[in-house]
Amino acid sequence: MELAAAAEAFVTHLAQVRRLSPATVRAYRSDLTDLHRAVGDIALDDIDLDALRDWLWQATQRGDARSTLARRAAAVRSFFGWARDAELIAVDPSLRLVTPRRAKTLPVVASADGMRQLLDAQRTAASGGDPVALRDHAMLELLYAAGIRVSELCGTDVDDLDLHRRTVRVLGKGAKERVVPFGAPAAAALGAYLTRGRPALQARADAATPALFLGARGARIGPRSVYTLVARVLSPFVGAEHVGPHALRHSAATHLLDGGADLRAVQELLGHASLGTTQIYTHVSAERLTSTYRLAHPRA
Repeated sequence: MELAAAAEAFVTHLAQVRRLSPATVRAYRSDLTDLHRAVGDIALDDIDLDALRDWLWQATQRGDARSTLARRAAAVRSFFGWARDAELIAVDPSLRLVTPRRAKTLPVVASADGMRQLLDAQRTAASGGDPVALRDHAMLELLYAAGIRVSELCGTDVDDLDLHRRTVRVLGKGAKERVVPFGAPAAAALGAYLTRGRPALQARADAATPALFLGARGARIGPRSVYTLVARVLSPFVGAEHVGPHALRHSAATHLLDGGADLRAVQELLGHASLGTTQIYTHVSAERLTSTYRLAHPRA
């Protein structure tokens, strides 16, 4: 089988069998398209380790970041592993493919006091009853309170919300469903939005939608609109210009651990498949503790 046909079959497998998110499938498709562009549409058996190394070297010459190189190497390893299991190739050429390790960077996190100021300001803005302000306050409260992903927020329907129990049902990566708790401030913001904000936004639409959060025209809100909102309101509190909804997730996890939450409980809350992914937040907490110590201790 030739590379292009095999790559398309692999992407279909990711979407329909492994049920990966659309964003993840797009990333795999992009990486395999780049490989196809570099080596041409040749048979899978004609692609060897040297060809893969040369492909990554070309990416290095273009100035691609180490994180991009690592992602692309992981993509082709997954692809050729699948091809080997499907008996499309006899030998996997990617087994000895080595790439630079990703640079270790800590996630952007707002302070607990900064989050309090941000959400207080949003509550004040929503007190006038503007439907968009009510929605924005509710979205920010829920993102921080539940630590959910922006895709999970945008995919949530009204029926997924239980204000009485203060829980929300979300569909995470790999189509895995989980129920996440949230606190009283988020419940109050959501209640105000459902009572006064959402009906006004829904009235602007041509047809009804089950979506919890609606855009200005009454349809389900998209991730880009949420990114724009978070970048505008959160940037001043974290000192970073390019910041998105994931920073609220990072902040929620870090503040939970700072408050004494169990690491595995935080893993379950965030929907991480691996505990190792959650452990990054212990490093954030340690960094903050070290910084505070150096500023405050007379013999630091």
